[in-house]
Amino acid sequence: MNLPNKLTLGRIFLSIIILLLLGCPVYMFGFSWPEYLLGGKIVIKLNYIIAGILFVIASLTDMLDGKIARKYNMVTDFGKMMDAIADKVLVNGVLILLAYNHNLPVIVPVVVILRDTVVDAIKMASGAKGKVVAASKAGKVKTACMMVGLTLVLFSNIPFEFFGIGVGKGLVLLATCLSVYSGMEYYIVNKDLIFKNI
Repeated sequence: MNLPNKLTLGRIFLSIIILLLLGCPVYMFGFSWPEYLLGGKIVIKLNYIIAGILFVIASLTDMLDGKIARKYNMVTDFGKMMDAIADKVLVNGVLILLAYNHNLPVIVPVVVILRDTVVDAIKMASGAKGKVVAASKAGKVKTACMMVGLTLVLFSNIPFEFFGIGVGKGLVLLATCLSVYSGMEYYIVNKDLIFKNI
């Protein structure tokens, strides 16, 4: 197994740990995560701190695996498939649990997951007809905003929360809007090919 694929599998492993940190009901085992009060008004839990650190590491592997694979000609079908799975497990899983924990509006994971489902269907339909669907610029900006936004939410929006500026949630909401926009782009660009001969 080459290095990019190892990084991708490592991201999946980190994602599982992150999801357990955010979603495991530890109170059932008589345990509660320590909480820290910062600046007299910001509360952050230890599990969120650990999850935030692991999320940053996982996000970095997301950038590295593709770059290494392309630079050293290590691109494989297995790597492409697992990279897509790793991205969805990490981002969508964190979105769902943050919404469940009341850190984000429920509509955010609903919209993002629906968009991903539609785009994946478009890619499959286009691929079946011999066309590779490239990532749009809006999609790339969406990914960057989502990663930074989720990192800030996990870290209780520090340092911006000290000034009452909701940068973390704002970036996640912006990423959600860009997600819808890029999904519409995928559809408009590929609709003729998808519905050809129907």
